[in-house]
Amino acid sequence: MEKTADERRINELRTEIALHDHLYYDKRPPQPKISNDEYDALFLELKKLEAEYPDLITPDSPTQRVGGKASEGFKKVLHSEPMLSIETKEITKFISEIRNNYGIKEFADKSTSIDFVGEPKIDGLSCSIRYENHQFVRAATRGDGLEGEDVTENVLTISEIPQTLPPDAPDIIEVRGEVYMTNSDFESFYKQQENAGENLPENPRNAAAGSLRQLDARVTASRPLRFYAYAWGELSRPFAETQWDALQMLRQWGFNVSEHIKLLRHEDEMYAYYDEMQDKRGELDFTIDGVVYKLNSLDLQKKVWQTNRAPRWASAKKFPPERKETILRKISISVGRTGALTPVAELEPVRVLGTTISNATLHNQDEIECKDFREGDTVVVQRAGDVIPQVVSVVLERRPIESKPFEFPSTCPACGSNAVREQKESVWKCAGGLTCPAQALERLKHFASRDAFNIEGLGEKNVELFYNKGFLHSPADIFRLEELLSPSSLWQQKAHDIIPLQDWDGWGELSTNNLFKAIRLRRNISLDRFIYSLGISSVGEATAKLLADNYTSYTNLFATLMQAKNKEDDAYKHLTAIDGVGVLTADELINFFAEEHNRDAVDDLKQYVNVMDYAKQVTISSPIAGKTVVFTGELESKSRKAAKIEAERLGAKVSSSVSSKTDYLIAGAKPGSSKSKAEELGVSVLSESEWNKIISGNDI
Repeated sequence: MEKTADERRINELRTEIALHDHLYYDKRPPQPKISNDEYDALFLELKKLEAEYPDLITPDSPTQRVGGKASEGFKKVLHSEPMLSIETKEITKFISEIRNNYGIKEFADKSTSIDFVGEPKIDGLSCSIRYENHQFVRAATRGDGLEGEDVTENVLTISEIPQTLPPDAPDIIEVRGEVYMTNSDFESFYKQQENAGENLPENPRNAAAGSLRQLDARVTASRPLRFYAYAWGELSRPFAETQWDALQMLRQWGFNVSEHIKLLRHEDEMYAYYDEMQDKRGELDFTIDGVVYKLNSLDLQKKVWQTNRAPRWASAKKFPPERKETILRKISISVGRTGALTPVAELEPVRVLGTTISNATLHNQDEIECKDFREGDTVVVQRAGDVIPQVVSVVLERRPIESKPFEFPSTCPACGSNAVREQKESVWKCAGGLTCPAQALERLKHFASRDAFNIEGLGEKNVELFYNKGFLHSPADIFRLEELLSPSSLWQQKAHDIIPLQDWDGWGELSTNNLFKAIRLRRNISLDRFIYSLGISSVGEATAKLLADNYTSYTNLFATLMQAKNKEDDAYKHLTAIDGVGVLTADELINFFAEEHNRDAVDDLKQYVNVMDYAKQVTISSPIAGKTVVFTGELESKSRKAAKIEAERLGAKVSSSVSSKTDYLIAGAKPGSSKSKAEELGVSVLSESEWNKIISGNDI
């Protein structure tokens, strides 16, 4: 069965958030593609959906962890106490939660003031420094909050971090804070990189993060890094009773503690502190993107405690982005790896928060039309989250008289294929998926992947290798590799100055023969795998099986899709009536095959592969034929995916969620809320062993 819309959205959000975590936490230097605000919006949407469907929460969900995974380039460090992130909340809401939600008598009387400490929110890379017997022993990045990277050698190069603590410090203490780069140091470092022809950092935060996470500590030592202390982890004994006193003690021990911290006793003082720091923001020699409020009493902090991701006793309030005016010179179209056509504003360069902005995404046609962006306009720009350039609005009174509305192209600028936009979608996409150079690499990776053609030895790394060498442009090229790169093709290689594959670095006769053999073994492919391999938007494995089951052969499917271009035709009505297909998927299929470039690429491919007719499973005697089943929890005898495939083979209909139409819920370990819902609806709940007895033909 296809997943529900909400479940698909949950998976999409997890994938997207994981990508942005990877770009920020794992890349050196960090390469964020969206602003903090946009990231927060994705995260909040995921939290809300998971709250509605708690049985879909998984341990690896971004909501269950902090930050990104530790990089493979460093040793791993398990934090003795988690390094948590701080959630963004409005001041009034934060105070209300503190007073009303935790049942602590100190908060009961609303006339009693609660002390907070205000701290500037430094924009750098979180780091924990461990001292044992007053000696520096280890430093680690936050990573995913539970496990970070061992950056001891790199942190030792930051001169302002003390190597030894005085006798009044605890025997064991983890001092936590932010590694950062001042704006003036960043300017010098930027010019140094520019003069050396090196990669240019986006901003001080990226420069600091990239510098700290160098595999060679000598590189880190050459970078102007600094460290602000503002927290602590494991302690062998308490060393203060309040947040304020603890920060003063850290300062006495030689740590750099912000001179802009302030003790706040009323809500009005908290708002005033925010305004004060926002006014000072442009004067500071380091980047801050907001302020942080923390309960001053450490005893109250312990009582309020924390979630698995964030402390309840602290909250952040971020600043709005700085804005400047400039000229929108031109609107160009960028084609992404999924075929999305994205309009990009080419701007008169302007400095915003220490960074020169010359390009910014305009997102989609709706955004352009809604805000009426035109070439030649004076526009307002900002760096959303102080990172991503963003065009906010047009200064209409400065619009040139001769300006014209922007016309979105009807063809892809990368390959000339038709650009299509589905109903209720905001993005135009290139329909030439198999031949568009902007999409080619990702399409080829998908084509060779395990659930598609499953070509042994042609994983993502080797697909990239052959693509970058110019040997792969379309799926059919995979089946031409042997005739180009095998030793028997020496005459052709000599004519085109080609080196046989077995003579390439990292290759040999055995690995070459194994790859060519694996490719030959995939010249026969089942219809469902063939459909899935084409990478058509909205067509996953389950949909590909539905199409194969309904049309049996590629010839029938292709003929139907050609007829279905006429939406009044019975072919279209039959296609959209298939349970699990629907209008959106039908239109994606029709648009794909309506594009001549795609048809040519498929015809080229079919010269090398035989698409076998789909053989329906005969399940007349199966005890579960026609039954609707749901799997939940952890199975012991096989994976859930294997169990689903087995159930479908036996004629069952596998669903992702429990409803009144469900016949059986098969519950493994840790089944979640699905089991409770099934019991409420009167659905039969089976253990794994009971289920195995049924499908083996033994009654329970």
